Amino acid sequence: MSENPTKLTQLLRSWSDGSEEAGGQLMELVYRELRGLAHRQLRNEGRRTLDTTELVHEAYMRLVGSDHPWGGRAHFFSAAARAMRHILVERARSRNAQKRGGGVAPATLDEAFCYADERADEVLELDDALNRLAEVQERAARIVEMKCFVGMTAQEIAEVVGVSVPTVERDWKTARAWLMRELSGGGS
Repeated sequence: MSENPTKLTQLLRSWSDGSEEAGGQLMELVYRELRGLAHRQLRNEGRRTLDTTELVHEAYMRLVGSDHPWGGRAHFFSAAARAMRHILVERARSRNAQKRGGGVAPATLDEAFCYADERADEVLELDDALNRLAEVQERAARIVEMKCFVGMTAQEIAEVVGVSVPTVERDWKTARAWLMRELSGGGS
């Protein structure tokens, strides 16, 4: 992550304390970083219904719209990964409902979404499996969330989670094996 961690933490705390000036500076600092993360995630996907700018904008609006006190950089980027995951899952549910003729109103986001429309079922299955994984290995679930839904590197995840890169890689391998078993129907 390219931003200054100390500056970001200070801005998050000032903004949580009500500083509008800090909020403006925060937006400039993290919006670029979030956009880069979303772009990496979206660049290899097929036909989309949500683009990078829309994904980041929606995630950022959810983050700033919550009256949540931010503990610092790691907390903020973890929440950003979770927000992006929820946006992608909501969109996948909406796409599935539309495919099945469910009278669900279309999402406010139009053209271009992280996962190709034909992969909506996979997004929902992964989300369900991640929820189960979080019950037994919360950190591993967070790592998968940041890697799969935001496209963060092992180094970036290590910085956000506060562990070493080898720990991230070990948790990723364990989580990936667990998820593959779950998604193939081999789980309990």
